[in-house]
Amino acid sequence: MSTKKTISMLFAAIFLIALNLRPAVTSIGPLLDTIRNDLHLTNSEVSLLTAIPVICMGLFAPLAVHWLNKFGQRKGISILIIIIGGMTLLRTWFYDYISLLITAFIIGIAIAIIGPIISSLIKEKFPTRMASAIGIYSLGMGAGATLSAGLTGVIYVIVGERWEIALSIWSALALLAYVVWILSIKDAKAVKEPVEMDEPAVFRSPWSNTRAWLILLFFGFQASLFFSLTTWLGSAAGELGFNVIEAGTVISVLTIAQIAGNIVIPLLLEKFPNRSFWIYFSLTLGTVGLVLLLTNSTLLIWPASVFLGLTLGGLFPLALLLPLDETTDAREANAWTAMVQTGGFIMGGITPLAIGILYDITGTHQMTYYVLLMLLVGMFVVTIFLNKKNNPA
Repeated sequence: MSTKKTISMLFAAIFLIALNLRPAVTSIGPLLDTIRNDLHLTNSEVSLLTAIPVICMGLFAPLAVHWLNKFGQRKGISILIIIIGGMTLLRTWFYDYISLLITAFIIGIAIAIIGPIISSLIKEKFPTRMASAIGIYSLGMGAGATLSAGLTGVIYVIVGERWEIALSIWSALALLAYVVWILSIKDAKAVKEPVEMDEPAVFRSPWSNTRAWLILLFFGFQASLFFSLTTWLGSAAGELGFNVIEAGTVISVLTIAQIAGNIVIPLLLEKFPNRSFWIYFSLTLGTVGLVLLLTNSTLLIWPASVFLGLTLGGLFPLALLLPLDETTDAREANAWTAMVQTGGFIMGGITPLAIGILYDITGTHQMTYYVLLMLLVGMFVVTIFLNKKNNPA
């Protein structure tokens, strides 16, 4: 196989693997109220179905270093794809609350480990085209979120209102990803862009590095924004009188706009690589979106979803690039990404849960919007601190 074709296959594999990293979480959002009512749960309890995998993404991200050392890229990623697909498929037959929590827990661990390994793969194979590779990676996650958020409600109706099938059907994505990954990785050893190195890189632990902690906070705030919106925006639409299909459409608009951001921002980064400009631009769009949500208008929720989707689409690839910008090789990139995602995903899992508790207490999503606004403020402040360092964000 030619090098050009091998690179294309590897890009396709990265995209398809990323496609599997969100449906287990985002497919819950459109059916949140349905699952809660069917299983007689509180808002706090049902929000654990999305909080647990995200918290696991953080808690178990450090295992990526040991997993990569033990299994390597090919076998390690293959096992994790099988786990994600298998646990998702099990929801067809095991859909009581405890079983859903267990599958969410295991899927979260698999996603936690696979994320840093993919980042290290990108650092190793495409060091001069990281923005493009990260763009494909984030596009895959955005597409997975879009498909699952937008179609889960439709599938639920088509299969006779059986939400367990609507959740488990996304396991089909894992089979496709596994096949393409196995085919692409066979010749991937030949893929490695030449990079000039003056001297061997010295490994720097992220745990004692101030910039790593700032990047962790940034990643955590953007993860909190993403998972809070995908978990609760459908419910917020329901509060305004939208049915399941309509609420799912609102989330679809959000995630379609996110995909647009996933495509456009990395392309613009190739020509205009100033990270902080695009961060501030994305945060401004998000602020406009939240102001529109605060009006509680059934009409303005649509443009609000567009603005917030573009924000998510811009912030995620930027958050993935920040630790790669700071590192010099694949090993260091794996360690920094694992550290950043450890704290970041824990924050991303806790925030939607906290919103669920607030929703139980207040009975309205008005406080939800203020929490999301605080996340944007947090990212703005962190970016200022990153820019004060010697190396701009």
